Amino acid sequence: MEFKGLKPILYGGREVWPLIEGGKGVSATNHASSGAWAAAGGIGTVSAVNADSYDPDGKIVPQTYAELTRQGRHQELIRFAIDGAVEQVRRAFELSNGKGAININILWEMGGAQPILEGVLERTRGMVTGVTCGAGMPYRLSEIAARFNVSYLPIVSSARAFRALWKRAYHKFSELLGAVVYEDPWLAGGHNGLSNAENPLQPEDPYPRVKALRETMRAEGVSDDVPIVMAGGVWFLREWANWIDNPELGTIAFQFGTRPLLTEESPIPQTWKDRLRTLEPGDVLLHRFSPTGFYSSAVRNPFLRALEARSERQIPYSRVEAGEHTVQLDVGVRGKNFWVAPADRDRARKWHAAGFTDALRTPDDTVVFVAPEERALIQQDQKECMGCLSHCGFSAWKDHDDFTTGRLADPRSFCIQKTLQAVAHTEEIENNLMFAGHSAYRFKQDPFYSNNFTPTVKQLVDRILSGD
Repeated sequence: MEFKGLKPILYGGREVWPLIEGGKGVSATNHASSGAWAAAGGIGTVSAVNADSYDPDGKIVPQTYAELTRQGRHQELIRFAIDGAVEQVRRAFELSNGKGAININILWEMGGAQPILEGVLERTRGMVTGVTCGAGMPYRLSEIAARFNVSYLPIVSSARAFRALWKRAYHKFSELLGAVVYEDPWLAGGHNGLSNAENPLQPEDPYPRVKALRETMRAEGVSDDVPIVMAGGVWFLREWANWIDNPELGTIAFQFGTRPLLTEESPIPQTWKDRLRTLEPGDVLLHRFSPTGFYSSAVRNPFLRALEARSERQIPYSRVEAGEHTVQLDVGVRGKNFWVAPADRDRARKWHAAGFTDALRTPDDTVVFVAPEERALIQQDQKECMGCLSHCGFSAWKDHDDFTTGRLADPRSFCIQKTLQAVAHTEEIENNLMFAGHSAYRFKQDPFYSNNFTPTVKQLVDRILSGD
């Protein structure tokens, strides 16, 4: 029995439920989950961010890099990404019997986003219904989608962002706008689109923001039949009853990113699934450690707590004596031209005595104190950078022009490719980045998951359709 007022929508020439599976990063959403979601009547989403390929025995091919230069490894990464995403799309398409709606999801700020998207769409013609894309301002998305005749679904966090995309590019390809995904910047998992004008500690009600988005779309001549997809914080449809069939909002669909993590088909390791059942409110942290420069949301495990602690062992310095900086730093650095405040020198001496003996410079004229083994790991990871982002704060890589951001590499961040590959493919979840939406604590509270029950994707979709 479907939840009151919920109706199928027309998407890609077929009727589907307005339920979209969120496409979660590196290998957290693959063909098994997205194909099953599409087969259940919703819109499945394959993550095209460094997706897995398989050998002839069906085993995942490890993405190891042979090239000695970053530019060389970056080209290897692009090949891995295209081959993996093509394989995932083909398998998802088969699982949905060639009838389901399969989207792919990419991050515009990932390294080589445009050649990867073009390479995947070239090799999966007729299998991909649409492309969801966020993490940045993907102005070229509509033009690329038009070349391959697929829908495009930009991910935005404000009406203003949509207006900018529409005015600059999307109005030229209006007929292929499949939906606009509103991703709540306070509640969604992964990378979040908080602007400088918004307070990370003061979440805003999504209803007025989505209403403003619809008004902007109407003002630009976009039909109410083009859905707005509510993403971030969606759990029970009954909690969104006043959004469904609401003339103020037009057609609404709902994206589920966190709930599909805990299904039989979900490819994440069992330790990650088990951890999801234990989360409490507040266990997911909105933080700024990502090398993308965006806010992002992940479980506050030892990995994140270590990054928090590292940033707390931080003091500002000047190269000359000036203002409060009246004494020279005498621990952790070479040379005498690090001038700091007396209180900060005292703090630095305590950190040094506690074993955090090495001071690393940041791009913001501060130094952070780390243990020698931490320093070695940071420098090794920076050295092995494979250019997975268009701009990387951690390694100072840029995927075009002179291949450098021109800024100092930032030791307060981390290699995101390394940790996301590790969390998706090993049982080690506590010392890696574990993305999750801020509603993940509801796994523990929702009776559907009691007695360690893990649903199939079909069971989950049926449950969601019931309002629960």
